[in-house]
Amino acid sequence: MKLIKLIVLALAAVITVGCDDTSELVKQNVGGKAGEIIIVANKAEWESEPGSELRSILATPYPYLPQSEPSYTLINIPHKSFTSLFEYHRNIIILKVDPQLKAEFKAVEDVWAAPQTVIMITAPTKEEAAQVIAQNSQQLFNIIGQAERNRIMRNSKRYEDVALRQFVADKFGGSPYFPKGYSLKKQTDNFVWISYETTYINLGIFVYRIPYKDSTSVQLEGLMAATNEIMQENVPGMVDNSYMTISSEILPGLEVMKYKNRNFVEMRGLWEVKNDFMGGPFVIQAFYDKNNPTEIIVLEGFVYAPRYDKRDYIRQVESILYSFDWKEDFGK
Repeated sequence: MKLIKLIVLALAAVITVGCDDTSELVKQNVGGKAGEIIIVANKAEWESEPGSELRSILATPYPYLPQSEPSYTLINIPHKSFTSLFEYHRNIIILKVDPQLKAEFKAVEDVWAAPQTVIMITAPTKEEAAQVIAQNSQQLFNIIGQAERNRIMRNSKRYEDVALRQFVADKFGGSPYFPKGYSLKKQTDNFVWISYETTYINLGIFVYRIPYKDSTSVQLEGLMAATNEIMQENVPGMVDNSYMTISSEILPGLEVMKYKNRNFVEMRGLWEVKNDFMGGPFVIQAFYDKNNPTEIIVLEGFVYAPRYDKRDYIRQVESILYSFDWKEDFGK
């Protein structure tokens, strides 16, 4: 109950300061690694139905990776061990089971640090706690996912290469926000390749147009064919007659999405290099060009990191794609 009261007091402080125009609330920056979530729960709850339900939602395999990785890394901390050392973590889920508490799911931001997401789950019994988690499973997953994405986009905009964004926007009418460290690797009339490269890591983003023929242009088979054609023409491999292509072993997934002022289809899958031994995950967003309805703009992010886990890297490039703005919306 003490922990619940502390959070209520913290929220009251936020509201009080927010109402005072002469005051500014300064929060410590969040800590913890990308993709981590601290689960504050005692052993009895963590090792029974509530903990099992949380793991089934948040520790499921991240889609379309070469090797299995959980969507999030979960760290269990008992209530008595949840000290100030952990209060500054980026993602915190507090699970409290007590006969005096009602069943409730609540998400708040920036309780102890910023930009922080804290999710409160309370219930009088373990069984009811598991029900609350199950009933709010999609919301729970989406809140954490958007929080992780927002932090990456925030840093992309704060430390962006303005000239690179302006260059892409001049060619395509809009652009993602590229953080410093990314650079222009290749350009043609209809294709731009932006890349971040180290000795063992290659994070790439393509921006290109494909013609809109009919509704099949934004369906799985049509989008795959158009993407493969673009990559064969523009992304050669390291050896002769090799080029980037969508892996044929695992069929990509396609979803219709909406984010801010854009409706788009999102395709995820694995890429490979024809006649070579390179590969990794990719994510694509395809949407109509608002300035030319006969064309589709495609944003494609990929990861090549053979020595490392890839979940956090693909989440990085995915978040950059989500930062796309039309040129007239820059600065809004």
